[in-house]
Amino acid sequence: MYKILAINPGSTSTKISLYDDERKVFVETLIHNDKELGQYKSIPDQYKFREEKVLDCLGKNNFDIMELATVVGRGGLLPPVQSGAYKVNDVMLDVLKHRPRVEHASNLGGIIAYEIAKIVGVDAYIYDSVAVDEMEPVAKVTGIPEIERVSFLHALNMRSCAIKVANDMNKRYEDCKFVVAHLGGGITLSVHSGGKMVDLLSDDEGPFSPERSGRVPGRKLADLCFSGQYNKNDITKKMRGNGGLMAHLNTVDSRKVQKMIERGDQNAKLIFEAMAYQIAKGIGELATVVKGDVDGVILTGGLAYSKILTEWIKERVEFIGEVIIIPGENEMEALTFGALRVLRGEEKYHEFIE
Repeated sequence: MYKILAINPGSTSTKISLYDDERKVFVETLIHNDKELGQYKSIPDQYKFREEKVLDCLGKNNFDIMELATVVGRGGLLPPVQSGAYKVNDVMLDVLKHRPRVEHASNLGGIIAYEIAKIVGVDAYIYDSVAVDEMEPVAKVTGIPEIERVSFLHALNMRSCAIKVANDMNKRYEDCKFVVAHLGGGITLSVHSGGKMVDLLSDDEGPFSPERSGRVPGRKLADLCFSGQYNKNDITKKMRGNGGLMAHLNTVDSRKVQKMIERGDQNAKLIFEAMAYQIAKGIGELATVVKGDVDGVILTGGLAYSKILTEWIKERVEFIGEVIIIPGENEMEALTFGALRVLRGEEKYHEFIE
């Protein structure tokens, strides 16, 4: 049996899990307060502090790290990479520490995984980084030459769900075509074909979400930007953080929105249904990439727990293909099962070359 430690750093927490093959031993979320993190000048400087917290947690759970077969971390904001596993090497560490595309807590995943794996004497991996880019060239072109579409999406959970559904269908993932919608605080959608995510709708070009504005009319956005009322930071917050449900209903909690609807709030119903409507439109848009030949439409993420939302989506898109609902983030399982496939020889890992 392979014992696998998975590490998923967030802005104020580090989530870890330990699995024996597919069997979950434990999952814990280590919370870091502002005082603890405030002593570090940058996110990369936090890695040793977080590493010690992880090791301390494993010790409290009476686990000997020398039993580990590998350590896998959340993939950070690297230059564009392929889907699947990458072995953490010196080049990747240098990029994550000193030259990431964006400074983000996820960049610590590979660093911490490497440091712990080094103690044990095993390889460390990242899996399905948020920087996965498998878009076809035709998908990257826009009507403004200076602007190229880029790939930022919930690749880890999306691809894990697609692989799971393919297995349930007794098919190879590479032989299936899926449209996957990750429904969380941010919403992204992707279309899978030939074992790759060949196109997507990122969180600024598709449906609005609990906290993000999604796609908005370009001319009106330009008018807002140059109205003199807002600076760049103000507009950015309208798009990410204070958009979507937050802007309309002053909450990012879909459960509160559903209670508002149950109490007869017609505006809340309109906004929540509009979000479902836009998600369905995005699914239909991506279905055209594979000419409507879709094996299934997968709804995942935290919002997929909402029956009212998923039913609204389902009734608009089930003509495209069977709708499969896999609620939750599923990130720790996705990291672990990805590393497990590498250990079993079912997948080959990539070498990171800048």
